[in-house]
Formats: sequence, structure tokens, C-alpha cells
Amino acid sequence: MSFIIICTYDNYIPAHIALGRLQSENINCYLQDEYTVTIDPFLSNAIGGIKLMVAEAQAERAISILQNDENMA
Repeated sequence: MSFIIICTYDNYIPAHIALGRLQSENINCYLQDEYTVTIDPFLSNAIGGIKLMVAEAQAERAISILQNDENMA
């Protein structure tokens, strides 16, 4: 199963909110580089932030879910 980046974050709080939202919809996903950015925030720009990785087959649905949540806020 291959994963793709659908979103990046500079802070772990919104990253975890998005992760939890997708997991509640049974989307196969995880956060990449979360611990590196949390431990040393100055590395965030160098490594591209915290990456929300989603199974490629579910990416379109995941993006739609996150966009709908943004529109409701």
C-alpha cells in the first residue's frame, strides 16, 4: 500500500486533529516527522513540517473530509 502527503503542519495539535478526524472515518493514515518537528521546531522548514500521510486509494475522500471540516469552521 502506498501513501501520499495530503497536508503539512507546523504544529502537532492541528495535525493530530486532522489525523483523528480521518481515522474516525476509517481512512488509513499516519503522521510523518511528527516527533522531529515537536522536539526541534527549527527543523520544520528544513524537513517540510509534519506530513499527514494517507493511503493513495483513499486520498481523494480524505481531502474532501478535511475540506468540508474547514468550510464548517
